[in-house]
Formats: sequence, structure tokens, C-alpha cells
Amino acid sequence: MDKGFGIKLPLLLIFCLSTSFLPASGSVLCPAVASERYDLAGREYGTDGRKGDDGRSGRNGRDGENQNIFVNSSPVNRDLSGEDGEDGEDGERGYRPNCDRQRDNVDHDINAPDGSAGGNGGKGGDGGNGGSLTAYYTNLADLRNILVRATPGEGGRGGRGSNGTAGCNCRRRSWEVETCKGTPGSPDHKCTNKRYRCYSGSHGRDGSNGSDGKQGRLGILSIVNSKEPLAADAPTVKLTVSELTGKQFNLSKNKWNLRQGATSLLAPGSVIADEYREFEQRLEQALQVVWQEREPIASFGNETVTVSLNDSKQVEVIFPEDLWVDGSSKNEANLTTFTVNHAIPKKDVTRLAVSEFADAGQNLNLKIVDLAAKSDVIQTQFRVKFRARDDSRGFSDYKTEYEGDIPAELVTRDYNRFIIALGKLKIPADALSPGINVDVEVVATRSLAGRFAKQSISWQGAIRKAR
Repeated sequence: MDKGFGIKLPLLLIFCLSTSFLPASGSVLCPAVASERYDLAGREYGTDGRKGDDGRSGRNGRDGENQNIFVNSSPVNRDLSGEDGEDGEDGERGYRPNCDRQRDNVDHDINAPDGSAGGNGGKGGDGGNGGSLTAYYTNLADLRNILVRATPGEGGRGGRGSNGTAGCNCRRRSWEVETCKGTPGSPDHKCTNKRYRCYSGSHGRDGSNGSDGKQGRLGILSIVNSKEPLAADAPTVKLTVSELTGKQFNLSKNKWNLRQGATSLLAPGSVIADEYREFEQRLEQALQVVWQEREPIASFGNETVTVSLNDSKQVEVIFPEDLWVDGSSKNEANLTTFTVNHAIPKKDVTRLAVSEFADAGQNLNLKIVDLAAKSDVIQTQFRVKFRARDDSRGFSDYKTEYEGDIPAELVTRDYNRFIIALGKLKIPADALSPGINVDVEVVATRSLAGRFAKQSISWQGAIRKAR
């Protein structure tokens, strides 16, 4: 830490601080110097303290070992306990400020250096989980020969926060400095006194205590009535859309029933979670995908699909949010066939636009076109807000004449073009006349296979006479 005036300044800055005359041409531009408790004579009043270092977090405890055993009449003793988490370290005390001597009679206020904050305590490490035990048996009573301890590890204690340090106090809290103008003895000579203050530095806050680590979980017992070890689960596969066709995907998983009373099955003194798993059956199912969407599957090659087998032996095909798919499944024995009827990128769902605002009165129509040409597949419902303004009568504000859903019988679809019969809605006749300025907002709700999206479409202008 620097003491007194033992501070090294760049050569250019020393030149700027010490020079009283600079030539008019070829002069050196001296940068402005931030105060930071310095003035032109060097250090003004010490330096602030530095925050104490935070304590290191404790290491998490190791989980207990997972083990498989084949049970017979021989006794078995297993310790699968999780390890305790380490305690967090205490934070370090904040560093004290450098309270150098306060300069006398300076012509400005002074702030004494501030104290620093103490370091925060480190978080305690989490306790490790007890290990899982899978027991294969042919006689359930043989499980009474197994003594297992699958206790969880305790969480470590959080470290303590350390104290902050006090700020520097002012030796003199106020003083006056006389400032004179003009030549002594002459009428323009005038002196005034101005009072300045020194403000003591603030105290640094204490560091906060670290949180304690969480206790681990008890280990879990799984039992299997078999002499053969179970095959590994393979219930989920992730692949791109372009990989869906041309081959079968084999999925499998082991189905378990949850029971209560694990310790009643084991030797007295065993410590393990009360809920245990009992193997029921192995599920195996193959999947093949049939692509009937008119767009080639290569167009969707980078999209990721998740295929999963659930406990009901049903295959779930989950497409990403930005791809709308309409498909159907068919199950035969151990084969699921998923047929993709339609696949539409979400960005193509909301590409509706106004193509024409035509006629007047009861023949007033709003025509909307689907630029993505997907309306033969996507369901569409419309809601409208119709506002009108009669400029000939000096009205400057729009008035809402109708707001609500558009009945299906007033919407005609011609492939990818919708014709909305606005003139058939319950709108006053004078609001449908030629020359009336209108503001029409249509909200289209688009849906396919349980997915929905809304698009707002606006049109503003004057109703024109029918041609």
C-alpha cells in the first residue's frame, strides 16, 4: 500500500503538473487528472480500503457407490453412505484505508478515505447422496440377510462473513480560507473568507455469512426377481428430421412399481429410503416413420426430434416448437408406425396479409392471402375490430362500430385466399358508406394438431365506391 507521497506518476503527467509556462505553438496537451483524492501537489488524503476476499465454497460430498448384488442365504453388509460436504471458508477482513495526514487550509472540501467491506463467507458444500442398491433374488426372504447403510451426507456449514473496516476520521472538520483580489492598498483590493469542510470516510459493511450446504438423499433399494442382470435402458433417442425415415428405431426400458417399506425387507438396522422399486417387466418397442408431407423431408433436415418410450409402451414423437406437425400413430405388436401427414415451419403459420379492401355497404369485403400457401391444412379463425371516422362531419376520432369474432359463414376460403364479408356484420350502414375512413384490425388464430398462433393484420383507408 502506498504511503505519503510515494507515488509514481507518468513522465508526461509530472511535466504537466510542474510546468508553469507552455509555448503557444508546439504545446503539449495535458490530460485532465481525475481527483481520486489527489490534487496538483500530490496525494490529497490517503486511499480507500480494499474489500476483503470472499471465503472459498466448501466441496460437495461424494455420493455413495451404486451396487448390484445377487442375494442368497449368505449375509451381506454394505456401506453406501454419502460423504459430508466441506465447510465454507470464512471471508477475510476488509483492508484498512490509508489515512495519511490531512493537508491544511486547502480551498475545497475534502472527503476522507472510506473503509472497505469484509469478505463474504463461502457456501457450505452439499452432502452426498446415499448409493442405490439393486438386489437380484429368487427367494424374497433372503433379502433379510442384507444389512445396508445408505445414509446421506450432511451439508457443510457456511463460512462466516468478516468485518468491514472503519473509514478515516478528519483531523480538522472545517476551516476558513481567505481569498483576495486586486492590488493591496488600492480601491479594488478585496478579501473574502470561505469555509470548507472535511467529511469523514464511511465504514465498510460486514460480509454476509455463507449458506449451509444441503443434506444429501437416502439411497434407494431396487429389487428384481431374477438370476440374470437387467439389460440397460434405451428409452429415448434424439435425431434430426432427415434421419427419421428409412430405418427402424429400437427403444426399450425397464418398468418398475413403487412400493413402501424397504427396511422391512432388509436386515434390522438397515438405513435406506422407505420407498423402493420392484421390477415389473421390460418394455421393448420399435418405431418407423412414414413421410407423407408434400415438402421433401430434406427441407427439414436440421430440426431435432425426440423419440421416447413411456411406461404404457407408447412411443412419443416430440417435434421442436418451431415445427408444426400433424401425424398419426398405429401400433402393431412391437412396432409403432408414425405417419407424418403435414409438417409446417412455425414461421410459415403467420404469413397472412391483406390483398384487397373492396366494395362498400353490405358488399364490403376484406380479402386476406396466405403467402405461405398452407391454409388447406391450417385451421383459421378471425376476430375483427372495425372503427370508422366521418371526415365530412368534422369528426377527427375513430369510433368502434364492431368488435368480435367473425362467424364462420361470413368467411369464404378459396385455396389460400380468405374473403371476409365485413358488410354482413352488424355494422351501422353509414359506417360502410363510400368516403368513410376506417381502421380495421383482424386477429387470425391459426391452429394445427394442438398448436396455436395468433397474427394481427391491419388495414386503414377510405371505403371506395363499388366499381
